[in-house]
Amino acid sequence: MLRGRIKKEIEKLAPKGAEFSIFRPEREAFGDYSSNVAMIAAKAEKKNPRELAADFKKELEKSGLFKKIEIAGSGFLNFWITDGKVAESFGQLSKIKGLPKLNLGKNNKIQIEYVSANPTGPLTLANGRGGFLGDVLGNVLGLAGFKLEREYYVNDTGNQIIILGKSILASAGLIPREEIFYKGDYVKDWAIKNKTKVKKFKDNSLKLGQEAAKDFLKSIKNSLEKKAKIKFDRWTSEDKHIRKRNFVEKARALFDKKNLIYKKDGAVWLKTTDFDDDKDRVLITSDGYPTYFLADSGHYLETLSRGFKKKINILGPDHYGYVARIQAVAEIVGMEESEIIVTQTVRLMKGGEEFKMSKRKGTFVEFEELIDEIGLDASRWFFLERSADTHMDIDLEFAKKQSAENPVYYVQYAHARAASILRKARAASTRPPASVFQPQELSFIKKLLEVADVLEDTAKDYQVQRLTAYAHELAQAFSAYYRDVKVLGSGEDESRRLFIVKSAKNILGSLLKLLGISAPERM
Repeated sequence: MLRGRIKKEIEKLAPKGAEFSIFRPEREAFGDYSSNVAMIAAKAEKKNPRELAADFKKELEKSGLFKKIEIAGSGFLNFWITDGKVAESFGQLSKIKGLPKLNLGKNNKIQIEYVSANPTGPLTLANGRGGFLGDVLGNVLGLAGFKLEREYYVNDTGNQIIILGKSILASAGLIPREEIFYKGDYVKDWAIKNKTKVKKFKDNSLKLGQEAAKDFLKSIKNSLEKKAKIKFDRWTSEDKHIRKRNFVEKARALFDKKNLIYKKDGAVWLKTTDFDDDKDRVLITSDGYPTYFLADSGHYLETLSRGFKKKINILGPDHYGYVARIQAVAEIVGMEESEIIVTQTVRLMKGGEEFKMSKRKGTFVEFEELIDEIGLDASRWFFLERSADTHMDIDLEFAKKQSAENPVYYVQYAHARAASILRKARAASTRPPASVFQPQELSFIKKLLEVADVLEDTAKDYQVQRLTAYAHELAQAFSAYYRDVKVLGSGEDESRRLFIVKSAKNILGSLLKLLGISAPERM
């Protein structure tokens, strides 16, 4: 909204292609927005940044957008927008039902893959973190104008499935237990409930593992789609969609065609070091077995075959070492714009102690358990409020608090308060008021208008924690507005102020919906 208008004016003056920033300063005393454009342009044009800032200032003052422009520090430009332009932008925002849409994507196809946990047992907290991140990022990219596909990649064949089959046989007492086997109670429970299948496939660990994996996948789907409300468009089977459609062979043929394959120590290797990996990777082992890496290569090729030139792959904390090799494959097959996000570990704290999480030891906390313990709204908020690349502790007692200390409760309460105000009012205007906004009103309106900046930035850098931070800031700004400005019973000002409340309710409610969190009308 406002930032976009400033950008258009600056772009008329800045060197073509200059990458400058426009941002909200930490203090209102420094203006509504600031920009480093003069310093960026000065480097390109080899000029003094403050002198160039003065030139920009002189030209920008002619636009009619600014009440005041100041030069600060080594060449920053600080901008104050005219009240009329703020009101004009607010009028445009208030006509939108929901959140402002962006045209960043221009209907280009993009795929997000997230969770993709092996169907060898229940989901962990780390799986849930990636799931909520992918779900909300998908919502943002859809709003930004991308043609989106949300994918869960199912590793339903290969060594992990064989290990699952053997784990079941060991639980049934048919083979000796090994350290690498899955030890959760869910393995024993499945073996007991499916004695006929265990007996039928006791000599075929892969087939037995696949039978169990089908049931575990059903449970995973239920946890994600029904319990956590995490959406997927496609459940891609490694066995059905990749291997049986020969994409593994097609990937190897492509690598061979590009002269990127060589043999060493009886194995077949891919020259991933040509693409910034720290070492080359094995495609086929010395005993003739294709690696997971080769199957993953086929997966990228299959994705490209359906018209997706860009993929965002959200991986768990145990996959950090896979980033360089996967990016190498993406570049080789023609998906070089693809990106990888690696989430960090989650610790669940209760009574000052940590619950241990290990799928193999059977002592991990299941994703569903967290939702049952603190609710879906709190689960989503606390998973989303931190950057994906930071480690996270979730305090169960704090997450369940029904007070202003708890940020999700605070934002929901602000929405409910706005709804209550509008219910008490005789009528809330549906049109922007013609009267001039007062300073406290303008200050809050500017905070509302930031929503377009927040959405744009998140669609560009995928930092979804910006959404929870802004929602909380907006709720605080609304509370301050309602505390300091009389709304109901304010005479000729009432209609105008109710209109602002109505807009605040719309933005708060729409942000909560974007996050997958409920927006109560009453609390």
